[in-house]
Amino acid sequence: MTTFTDLVGVAKPLQLAGMGGGISDVVLASAVCDAGGLGMLSAAGFVPVASLCEEMGDRTFGVNFLMPFLDREAVVTAASRCRVVEFFYGSPDAEIVSLVHEGGALAAWQIGSPDEALAAVAAGCDFVVAQGTEAGGHVRGTTSLRELLGALQLDVPVVAAGGIGRADDARSALDAGASAVRVGTRFLASHESAAHPLYVSALIGASSGDTVLTEAFSVGWPDAPHRVLKSCVEGAEALEDDTVATLRTPGGDVPLPRFGTIPPTKAVFGRISAMALYAGTSVDAVQRREPAADIVAELTSKL
Repeated sequence: MTTFTDLVGVAKPLQLAGMGGGISDVVLASAVCDAGGLGMLSAAGFVPVASLCEEMGDRTFGVNFLMPFLDREAVVTAASRCRVVEFFYGSPDAEIVSLVHEGGALAAWQIGSPDEALAAVAAGCDFVVAQGTEAGGHVRGTTSLRELLGALQLDVPVVAAGGIGRADDARSALDAGASAVRVGTRFLASHESAAHPLYVSALIGASSGDTVLTEAFSVGWPDAPHRVLKSCVEGAEALEDDTVATLRTPGGDVPLPRFGTIPPTKAVFGRISAMALYAGTSVDAVQRREPAADIVAELTSKL
């Protein structure tokens, strides 16, 4: 047990990363919860937060919100139905944190610098997620996870994020002061993942040197660095069409622009290899498809 597991009420000190675009869905989040971790849903999808929370039942889970696209009503809804409401990519806001607490949930903020971490604590957050530049997806900070953890001295639990793909990585993060780890890339290749099969295959065939921190996929979200596979940047650059793929949603088909931020899920058809294939440096550890429960067990086996 750690301060994180005691606070949140889960058995394992592991949090699923809140991956947007439909990747972090109910199936994957439920599987992580059932394995003892903190499953996370993303509000950055095409399904209303209320519906997602209802499908999670009485599990201990969280909902992730991106500050540039914040829906306050959805925050209120999530806070009344889940254990953790988490925010990312914006300055910590005490008013938003108060909304979460009023709803009965814990508030967390994913940060990329010591100053932002202190601001999150001052805003009333119950724990912070420290993200290093090794992380896949959108990246807030400019330092490695190890450097960031070494600079933090907080009175709330710290969850380590970025480059964690194996049990030794998780152990190292806790030895450096974290009380839990946050993992996304490994779970993209889980049986429960909503990631498109071609996306999963690309991850399995990649190594850490095949990732790049870029701002290439910025349509709809400019000036926001993110880590993806290099191959998808090259694939998108080679296209001339403005539309790269189509997403099937309950409300109808949605065309997806070239260099858009949405990653390919099983509901997408088109040129998958030219979409945002988010991946952290921990992609080395993605070697096969496997159950989410096995990933949780492996990653926490030395904690």
